[in-house]
Amino acid sequence: MISNTDPAEHATASAGASKDDQPAPAAAPNIVMSSRDHDSLFSGGGISFLSGSRNGRFSYGYSSFKGKRSSMEDFFETRISDIDGQMVAFFGVFDGHGGSRTAEYLKNNLFKNLSSHPDIIKDTRTAIVEAFKQTDVDYLNEEKGHQRDAGSTASTAVLLGDRILVANVGDSRVVACRAGSAVPLSIDHKPDRSDERQRIEQAGGFIIWAGTWRVGGVLAVSRAFGDKLLKPYVVADPEIQEEEIDGVDFLIIASDGLWNVISNKEAVSLVQNITDAEVASRELIKEAYARGSSDNITCVVVRFDLS
Repeated sequence: MISNTDPAEHATASAGASKDDQPAPAAAPNIVMSSRDHDSLFSGGGISFLSGSRNGRFSYGYSSFKGKRSSMEDFFETRISDIDGQMVAFFGVFDGHGGSRTAEYLKNNLFKNLSSHPDIIKDTRTAIVEAFKQTDVDYLNEEKGHQRDAGSTASTAVLLGDRILVANVGDSRVVACRAGSAVPLSIDHKPDRSDERQRIEQAGGFIIWAGTWRVGGVLAVSRAFGDKLLKPYVVADPEIQEEEIDGVDFLIIASDGLWNVISNKEAVSLVQNITDAEVASRELIKEAYARGSSDNITCVVVRFDLS
């Protein structure tokens, strides 16, 4: 099993294409990196081979930055496992609110629960739905003794065989690049989405304007893990989209600290010519920060090389 580095081990070099082959990146704000400073930007990555009907490999890179926030509530996970003789890769970004506890719990438990689900290989969609719901239940049970109410989004991608299965809860986002075009693989869960508003109101909840549309006047996302005081209106039921890996050049999985200031199309355009996934993730974060993002910013890029 390969897992992402600990945040203390900053700036791990990613495997794959040589950085010497990359064009010089555009000028970006100077973000100081230090292996001892947990507020600094940290990044890393790796490479692995796909299983399925076609030969190929993928490289991945991740970067995370506290940015202008007083604390870091973003977490992420990259994991590659052998399950029943098949390679399964997991990538996820978790954006906490009300504290970092929920996001950190998801990093440590969501993919562990999914990989141990008995139907992960034969019925991956069902396994994802049940693992998400069970992880939320387990977390809420652990939180019964805590007075503070925390929650987190989760945007995840599972690579299995020739498929990509994207599961989303909240307003972190997954975008694919196909032939240079941005293809959204998730839709943000916002309270003003007509279907989300209807679901919440049918469950007895309400949405009001408080600077932005908020569930119960409190939460600006309509689905999340945790948020025990807003159950059953705010749920951790994932929306799932499935794609064939064939034809996908790369994926961008990122928290809203990126998407608040960079559109899907812009994000794809910024990094489509950067073949090193770690460099791509770093450039996206630097660009978001340069554009004034006021949030934590976390980004995972997965690039495919099919033969």
